[in-house]
Amino acid sequence: MPEVHRFRGKTLELLYGLLTLLEKRQDLDRSDRELIMDLTTVFLQRLERDVEAAVEQAVEQATQQATEQTTQRVERMMVESMLQVKFGEIDDRLAQIIDPLMERSPLERTEAIMRLSRQELLDRYSAPRGNG
Repeated sequence: MPEVHRFRGKTLELLYGLLTLLEKRQDLDRSDRELIMDLTTVFLQRLERDVEAAVEQAVEQATQQATEQTTQRVERMMVESMLQVKFGEIDDRLAQIIDPLMERSPLERTEAIMRLSRQELLDRYSAPRGNG
């Protein structure tokens, strides 16, 4: 059965179940034992390939996630640096607009920081305050 056949995985599972039952029997002749050994080899090879594929996929996903998190941290540091360069320090009010700025594209947030005054930035990116 080809490796890409849609029933290959299920067939191998069923064969493994059969192998388990056959191995418990004592009245097997030589050809039966050889068949069991061959089938066990095929099953173990498939299991090894499946495990390798799962590990590769997990590594790829973890790498992608780590890359995305690193990119977000670097972009946040850039926003913080631009605010600090322009305004000297990041006080509590400026710190509150960093997250809303991060929701914008890199070009939008750079233009906003470069072109807008402190008050314009706060007005545009601060959360609305309720009457209280």
